[in-house]
Amino acid sequence: MILTTTPAVEGRNIAEYCGVVFGEVITGVNFIKDFAASIRDFVGGRSTSYEDELINARSQAMREMEDRARKLGADAVVGIDIDYEVLGQNGSMMMVTASGTAVKFG
Repeated sequence: MILTTTPAVEGRNIAEYCGVVFGEVITGVNFIKDFAASIRDFVGGRSTSYEDELINARSQAMREMEDRARKLGADAVVGIDIDYEVLGQNGSMMMVTASGTAVKFG
């Protein structure tokens, strides 16, 4: 399965558009990660706990989107866009959404 942010795949002809596919992940950020991040905020530096959570959520969203495209018989997903949102009363939840167009090559 080819996954790309471009609207086409060089050297391949799109024969059929199967539809827009999505992958969504909502994950909680727990107290320990919040505490570690607050220390990093105070002393400076990167928050690897948040970065790891973000990387994991993005990977899951991409995998979910790819699985949905595969179920449609697609060969690729083009025009991929990834969005991030903070949810919850205290901003304690993070949502990552990956979307793109599932296509078949001719």
